[in-house]
Amino acid sequence: MNSKHLIVALIAAASASAFAADTYAIDPNHTFPSFEADHMGISVWRGKFTRTSGTIELDRTARTGALDITIDATSLDFGHEKMNIHAKKADMFDVAQFPTAQYKSKSMTFVGDNPVAVEGELTLHGVTRPVKLTINKFKCIMHPMLKREVCGADASAEFNRADFGITFGLPRFAPEVKLAIQVEAIKQN
Repeated sequence: MNSKHLIVALIAAASASAFAADTYAIDPNHTFPSFEADHMGISVWRGKFTRTSGTIELDRTARTGALDITIDATSLDFGHEKMNIHAKKADMFDVAQFPTAQYKSKSMTFVGDNPVAVEGELTLHGVTRPVKLTINKFKCIMHPMLKREVCGADASAEFNRADFGITFGLPRFAPEVKLAIQVEAIKQN
């Protein structure tokens, strides 16, 4: 093979790998980040965010990917209207000043073709800190109604809310927060 053909082959290989990642759009009807936190040591309060958007990029061959997820903090729902109103005020989530939370990945860990962990940064309450997501379950299928590939995952993480400036009720309420995130994303053309 002469050098001209070698250069063409290398460019073709580089182009193929550059376009090997698939892009998936978060399905807002099947994606609900939820959380649980201590309530004075006597119970655990659970809530969720009902509006989420973003994209996921996956290259299962190269074992790389990226997440860019935006959560509408105003969609906070504890299933208790008085708690919803209070949690949105300035002494907690302050959704008037910080109407969104965002998670952006820095790297993904794969086992085989499946992602199992994501290192990234969570921006919540105007503060950005590293948060690692553990992917407990991951699966892609050809969706029978959409006729496109849909991937779903169940992910979890833990963080200290005080690290994000949400200090309401400390020390009576423990600062640890557990996340449970169900996500489905639709492959884009």
